[in-house]
Amino acid sequence: MQKDDAIKKLGNGEIKLYEIDKLFSSTDATNIRREHIKRIKGISLENISKYSLNMEKASQKNIENSIGTVQIPLGVTGPLKISGKHANGEFHIPIATSEGALVASVNRGCSVISKSGGVNTVIIADKMTRAPVIQTNSIQESLKLKNWIENNFSRLKEVAESTTSHGKLIKIDPILIAGNYVYPRFNYSAGDSMGMNMVTIATEKVLELLEKETDADVVSLSANVCVDKKPAYMNIIEGRGKSLMADVLIPKEIVKDKLKTTAKSIEHVNTVKNLIGSAISGSMGFNAHYANIIGGLFLATGQDIAHVVEGSLGITTAENRDGDLYFSVNIPDLPIATVGGGTSLETARESLEILGVYGSGKVEKFGEIVIATVLAGELSLMAALSAGHLAKAHKTHGRTNSQ
Repeated sequence: MQKDDAIKKLGNGEIKLYEIDKLFSSTDATNIRREHIKRIKGISLENISKYSLNMEKASQKNIENSIGTVQIPLGVTGPLKISGKHANGEFHIPIATSEGALVASVNRGCSVISKSGGVNTVIIADKMTRAPVIQTNSIQESLKLKNWIENNFSRLKEVAESTTSHGKLIKIDPILIAGNYVYPRFNYSAGDSMGMNMVTIATEKVLELLEKETDADVVSLSANVCVDKKPAYMNIIEGRGKSLMADVLIPKEIVKDKLKTTAKSIEHVNTVKNLIGSAISGSMGFNAHYANIIGGLFLATGQDIAHVVEGSLGITTAENRDGDLYFSVNIPDLPIATVGGGTSLETARESLEILGVYGSGKVEKFGEIVIATVLAGELSLMAALSAGHLAKAHKTHGRTNSQ
């Protein structure tokens, strides 16, 4: 079939968008679908058609019904001095965003931190979860199933780990019960991949054994107790992905000269905004804008952007120490990867290479860079708010009146 014939058949409904991949290479299929959309919508799509990604590879792993790519401006911040177990040294951080002022704000935070001796970073936990729902006949049977899972953990661990050379089943906890429904939360270590595919396959294998040896029925492999791509206190308390913390002590002179405010003012704004303000609004994120920094880093490095909703959960603390500012951020739930998924896309790989974290054995280092960058962005915004400079910064860098 010729390309023009395929476009005509798409137009009259003889073939469907996904069927083009069976007839042409991924690159040609992309062009054909885009031409079809152009004709039926009467638009040019000139910029969507310009890209350097290998669409043959991307169509195998990352996208269906491709028509091209989108482009997002990419900036760089730093150097940011980090003192962590895995990330140690000075780093330049790529951030992809269309929000004016964001990169400039993070860059100011990087400068202040580096002048203060650097940011300390730690990883306190590392796990990926999958939580199915299993149906029994009664509350007595639900409790019996809970006990069966707990008593057979070693067997279930062996079955789960038979499906992967990297993942390890750490625990099955908590095991929640709602009447005749049981929700066990499987916790795995995932290595350098984000791990969702791995833990899904491993858990499915475990459930096959469970159904074989008990009277319970698996209703769904995922039952929202995971909790994947949704804000939840479960993930704040239990953690998911990488659980990270970072802190820094900013001398009073630097607070005054570089942040144009005081430690006492930042402490006060943090209390009334991030803590009290978040509490009275029912927010699950006791912070100013973690999602801004995490979103920019995720877009740049090929992470699953939906996990920004989890990464935005966390608490910022600020403390006046005789004029010096102690400042910390904590992220209990950050699913990230340095291999697999979108990290293999050419632009994502280059951004990861800027950070020095592309490939196996680098995910802990990447996590510490992310939490350090979040602290830089959070510090800069809180200083701007306490000094009354937020609107001015957006007028300067956001260019709200430009066309």
